[in-house]
Amino acid sequence: MVRNFGALFLGLVMAVSLAAPALAAVKVTVNGTPITDVQIAQRVKLLALEGGGGTKGATEQLINEVIQVDEAKRVGIVISESQIDGAFLTVARNLKMSEANLKKVLTQQGVNMQTLRDRLKASLAWQAVVGQVVNQNVQVSDSELDAKAAGKVNAANSYDYILKEVLFIGGGGRSGQANSYRAAFKGCDSAVQLSTKYTDVAVTDVGRRHATQLPDALAKELAGINVGGITKPRVVSNGVSMLAVCSKSEARDLTFIKDTIRQEAGNDQLKTAADKYLKDLRAKARISYN
Repeated sequence: MVRNFGALFLGLVMAVSLAAPALAAVKVTVNGTPITDVQIAQRVKLLALEGGGGTKGATEQLINEVIQVDEAKRVGIVISESQIDGAFLTVARNLKMSEANLKKVLTQQGVNMQTLRDRLKASLAWQAVVGQVVNQNVQVSDSELDAKAAGKVNAANSYDYILKEVLFIGGGGRSGQANSYRAAFKGCDSAVQLSTKYTDVAVTDVGRRHATQLPDALAKELAGINVGGITKPRVVSNGVSMLAVCSKSEARDLTFIKDTIRQEAGNDQLKTAADKYLKDLRAKARISYN
């Protein structure tokens, strides 16, 4: 359970509840907003579910989150209760449990339910800030993408195909029949006719695919198959699948490689920009320790 929580919350930027519980001692004030010993203790317990962090880590996290919440308010971002409900449901589903069971787990660990809801609210708010304010300043140049994409072209991902899928519907136990079909396969034109010798076999047109649209292992296998050939059987969710090569031509298309690089580079730059944005906000914040 600790590992699951750690994976779930990795990379999220969350926030502290702004309502201080009664009789709580204020430990830090950030832009006029108090952070109490109760809030810190609650955050320590929540962090313990994620692998730990201690009092210092919890305090620093709460300081950052107050600043993030303030910035969200400044740019006019409002997070509704229904959005928080949806985020809570997503947490439960990702952990493969019901909302009731998630609440039970948190309660057993001494984590107040509002602590997580406040954290989810701030996460949604900060993500919105990053998307609205930071993202518009993140750009990846085409020349940089072209250079990186060209460096990723290899023998396996430089082909363009027209493919058919032959699917033996059912479980992995049909691999023997699929291998028998593969041994008798003579090309795409006879794929359907050959399938009639077996029960529950579907032959469908996959259409045109560039190698960069396919999983690396499959692209490597297809690179070594000539027109009229067929891949080895692969067990998939609904049966045993093979791909038949109906057409194959060399096409060093960088489009899909560039799209992947653009997303990866954009995500890296966005994180860097968001971290700097938060650092700048913190430098301007009024923080006093009691």
